[in-house]
Amino acid sequence: MSDQQPSPQSVPDRVRATVAALRASVARRPVPWIAGALAGVLVLGSGGAVAVASATMPGDRTDGGSTAAAGARATRPASATPTPTPTPTADTRALPATVGGPDPLRTCTIDAEASAPGLGAFEGYVMNAATGQVLFSRKGDQPAQTGSVMKTLTTATALSVLGGDHRIPTTVTKESDGTIAIVGHGDATLSVGGGTVYPGAPTLAQLAQQVKASLGDAPVSTIVTDDTYWNDSDAWDPTWPVSERTIGYQPEVTALMVDGDRANPAAATSPRSTDPVGRAGAAFRTALANAGVVGAGNAQIVQRATTSSDTIATVSSQPVSTLVGQMIPNSDNTLAEMLARVSSKESGSDGSAASLTGVYQKALASYGVDPAGIVIKDGSGESASNAVSPDFVAHLMVQVAAGSKGLGTLAQSLPVAGQSGTLASRFTGANAVARGKVHAKTGWIDSANTLGGYIDAADGTRLTFAFYAIGSSRAAALPALDAVTTAAFRCGGQLTGS
Repeated sequence: MSDQQPSPQSVPDRVRATVAALRASVARRPVPWIAGALAGVLVLGSGGAVAVASATMPGDRTDGGSTAAAGARATRPASATPTPTPTPTADTRALPATVGGPDPLRTCTIDAEASAPGLGAFEGYVMNAATGQVLFSRKGDQPAQTGSVMKTLTTATALSVLGGDHRIPTTVTKESDGTIAIVGHGDATLSVGGGTVYPGAPTLAQLAQQVKASLGDAPVSTIVTDDTYWNDSDAWDPTWPVSERTIGYQPEVTALMVDGDRANPAAATSPRSTDPVGRAGAAFRTALANAGVVGAGNAQIVQRATTSSDTIATVSSQPVSTLVGQMIPNSDNTLAEMLARVSSKESGSDGSAASLTGVYQKALASYGVDPAGIVIKDGSGESASNAVSPDFVAHLMVQVAAGSKGLGTLAQSLPVAGQSGTLASRFTGANAVARGKVHAKTGWIDSANTLGGYIDAADGTRLTFAFYAIGSSRAAALPALDAVTTAAFRCGGQLTGS
């Protein structure tokens, strides 16, 4: 309910008369009145005291409720100056919990669900997206591991730095003496052709056909593979479990690879190699031979930087907006790592993992949120050393839900409870009431399960939230996360943190 200033007619005549007399007395004899003020208030009685305060303090605000309720709220600390209610696109992190004045009475809690053992060491934060009001916080300001909720930050960074229309190129340069070089710039979707988890991706065959058209009958004896767009010395984070590569969730992060370095290009989860660049070079050699490039079938492959800027072939990825739509619903680690490193390079940094914290902080600040204190170790959220608070995620989600500055691309890609992406099979049984109403990114690493996004609550209030279940098993964490999220859905704007 919006705060309203009481009209003069709402104050009893006898109180207004008393107030006028008191003001006149104070004006005439201010010193004696200091001693007599308390006695005067006591004579008026408790109901009259509230009315006097309302009439004599033009900066005070009430919600038009009973005098008893107004008196109770009057004991709460208030900011020195009124704070206007923010729009959904404004930075609300610095706003006090009592945005726009005293809170309406909130009585609905999620304390029981937030205390479930399945949540482990729980951190959570919920806010009203329209007002910026904090409705619930349980260690919400403590930075912690995010799991794949990190991909929302990666997407927002890429959309800020690159823009939704940006395409990532792969080029071929012509050197001398029968040498050509394939040069990667971070497009992990470049495909051998045939089955791919990235429909519409550019192919090696397209590159090879352009090379053939440029070279004609000139032979190729050496194929250079150039992945020096960024230094690949940090291609694998030491905190990532090796099983992420051997099972097939994560490749080494190099600027040149094909099909995300999957052994089976058509399978989202497929074992990756320890040499993505070498695998890409071998596949390109085959494509050149199939295109009829003379000598290509027997050409040697050398990994180094190209010595030429004479570009004879180019293909490009699909737009970043499309890549986001392929990454977020299925939580694709490969695209997340590539978008993170490409964003670093395009922002003027060096593309290293060490650069990501600074790159993300600068990009995310452009949305009007305060990224101070976040720690970014990777783009996918695989590392348990990432540190982002639920508070920050919830504030970023205000901008996402509003579609601010191109973030509608992310909002449209978020999984929906019971309907799409990694939430398609979630929110069952008693939690099914929230199906279709929760739009959120899931996260899963060995030490944490997470969920962050926005909720269209039962009472029509839009909430943004982030919940982290740290240290509990996945089997226990997922239903507990669904339950606490559903509880927030039921409470809506009446949610209280205590």
